[in-house]
Amino acid sequence: MDNIAILIPCFNEVLSVRKVIHDWKQALPEAAIYVYDNNSTDGTAEAASEAGAIVRHEHRQGKGNVIRSMFRDIDAECYIMVDGDDTYSASSGSEMAELILNNNADMVIGDRLSSTYFQENKRPFHNFGNSAVRALINFIFGSNVRDIMTGCRAMSYRFVKSFPVVSQGFEIETEMTIHAIDKNMLLVNKVIGYSDRHEGSVSKLNTFSDGLKVIKTILHLFCDYRPLQFFSILSAMLLLLSGGFFLPVLGQYLETGLVERFPTLIVCGFGVVMSVISLFSGVILQNIKNNERREFEFRLKQVNEWHKAECR
Repeated sequence: MDNIAILIPCFNEVLSVRKVIHDWKQALPEAAIYVYDNNSTDGTAEAASEAGAIVRHEHRQGKGNVIRSMFRDIDAECYIMVDGDDTYSASSGSEMAELILNNNADMVIGDRLSSTYFQENKRPFHNFGNSAVRALINFIFGSNVRDIMTGCRAMSYRFVKSFPVVSQGFEIETEMTIHAIDKNMLLVNKVIGYSDRHEGSVSKLNTFSDGLKVIKTILHLFCDYRPLQFFSILSAMLLLLSGGFFLPVLGQYLETGLVERFPTLIVCGFGVVMSVISLFSGVILQNIKNNERREFEFRLKQVNEWHKAECR
């Protein structure tokens, strides 16, 4: 088992991967550096191997698929994941590792947004998207994570081996963060330096299509992790909508003693029934979720046992 493993997922990052490996070797000379090449066509894997990294390949396209393989294959006391585009400074690496190894943190968030991100990043929609996603998740889950979609974070063995990777693409960072929040793991925000990509290097993140995937992931995870809240909101919306259409029918009945718009009345009745069903669905799913959380704690004990066995 490695003490510290640097994980670098890469797709066509030949312009920067050598420098990333060099910088992290200097910051953490004792760490093992793994580059997982995701079908690069520009010689990224060869450049990484020449720079001294352990190179492996993931042929299923998508960052989520790469991280699934990394987490499954590598055993370490501390994992530091960083993108291969040389946008994240390695200078805070030792402090991030220290928080995992000696302060029992489960995840250290490399916070770009409180550093130089908004000055360095030249893509305004990315800036807006990062801020919007951060505000939305912190509001829904009652958390205080300063950078949801950062590509630089340190993680414990306990987190990595208990995290079920579902996402296939860039929404994986959102999924990791929400999982850690929901499972009451210790998250620490650590401000890190950020610089824009090298000239000629192109971001693989599509502002709109990947942004929509992230929003969709948040809604799915909100439903999965907070079902009572999700279905209570849906129930309230259905009830308000039904009430809004019912009031004119009621007013007409009180005035004339007649109900002339029976279809509207019937639809309102169905709306109320759907509202009640939605509320009780939330209650049932919340009970299932509570049981799943208890089972997760037992699985976490198993992970701790595996960890002790690996360390012997």
